[in-house]
Amino acid sequence: MRNVRLIVLAALAVAGTSPAFGQRHPGGGPPSAAGNHGSSTGAENGNATSTAHANSMNAAPSDVLSHNPVIAKKINALTNEDASTACDGFKTIGQCVAAAHVAQNLKITGGFDALRSAMTSGSGMSLGKAIQSLDSSANAKSESKKANKQAKEDIKTSAS
Repeated sequence: MRNVRLIVLAALAVAGTSPAFGQRHPGGGPPSAAGNHGSSTGAENGNATSTAHANSMNAAPSDVLSHNPVIAKKINALTNEDASTACDGFKTIGQCVAAAHVAQNLKITGGFDALRSAMTSGSGMSLGKAIQSLDSSANAKSESKKANKQAKEDIKTSAS
C-alpha cells in the first residue's frame, strides 16, 4: 500500500512539473506571444499599434480593402486601377502595395501590370525576382527593401 502511494505521488509530481501538464493557457493552445499574454490587442505591453500594422501587412487584400478606404485610395493613386482589381492575385496587401511602389519607383516596362503578372501567375515570383526579370539593371534587393518600407509606412498611416 505504501509503495502504491509513493508511485501515485511520484506520478503526480512528474505530471505537475511537466510543461504539457503544468502550464494552462486560455483556449488550451500553446502559450501566446511573449509579452502579450493572451490579449488580442497587445495593449498591455504597449505594442498594439505595431502588432496591428504587422497583421495588416500580412492580411489578405480583400480583408484590408473592405474596411480601409485610405489604403485603397493610395493603391489607386500608385496603380491607376481600382484597388481590388490591382491587388487581385496577391496573397497579402503588403505585397500589393510594395509592387505598386516598385512599378512607380523604377518606371518598370509594362508598369504595375507586368510586375503583378510576374508575381501572381504560375508559381509566382518574389518581388525581388520579378524586379530582376523586368529590369535587369535595377538593384532588386535594394528596391525590394525600399518598396517594402514604403508599403509598411503606407499601411501604418492609413490605419491611424
